[in-house]
Amino acid sequence: MPETPEQLHARAAKALRTPPVQEWDTWPFEGKVRPKALEPLTPEPAIRGQGGVNCPACEKPDSEYLWADERWRLTALPEPHGLPVVVLLEPREHFSGPADLPEDLAREQGVMLGRVERAVLAVGGIARVHIGRWGEGSEHLHWWFIGRPEGFGQLRSSMAELWDDVLPPTPDEIWEDNLSRVVAALNAEAASGAGTGVATVDRA
Repeated sequence: MPETPEQLHARAAKALRTPPVQEWDTWPFEGKVRPKALEPLTPEPAIRGQGGVNCPACEKPDSEYLWADERWRLTALPEPHGLPVVVLLEPREHFSGPADLPEDLAREQGVMLGRVERAVLAVGGIARVHIGRWGEGSEHLHWWFIGRPEGFGQLRSSMAELWDDVLPPTPDEIWEDNLSRVVAALNAEAASGAGTGVATVDRA
């Protein structure tokens, strides 16, 4: 029988560990760390757009996206971050996660993940593209694409997300140019017959 959340909490609350993060090359801070106390279990909070009601992604027009086609849309964070490229891919229709996608869209999702990763790599100077899905703040399915720059060994793996807030923001003109390169790469694939997407925002 699977362990219930209550059983997990009871077992773990007094047995928390501190991993040797200060020894990791990717850890962005210095000094000792210790885990916070495990808080009591709480009801799951409502998140934005739950059940497709008042969903910001569903209500946003194509003009507020970087790129869109009949079934997918690509957006960016509202302002530059520390890493050179961070974009998010969403299905046009409201789904809460990969488990909810119909099979045809799920297959297409795999193709789109590859297309957007190639577009982020096309910016240049990007060693790896971290792709993640969390969905804790907004229900509408969205995939994160986080570009880790070449030579930045400390930013490897999951620590890239932390470093994105530690590094100073990318200058506006560089951020915009990087996003334009992502859009250009997606449009180039579409023009070659790999898709039907077109840019909806002029970032030239």
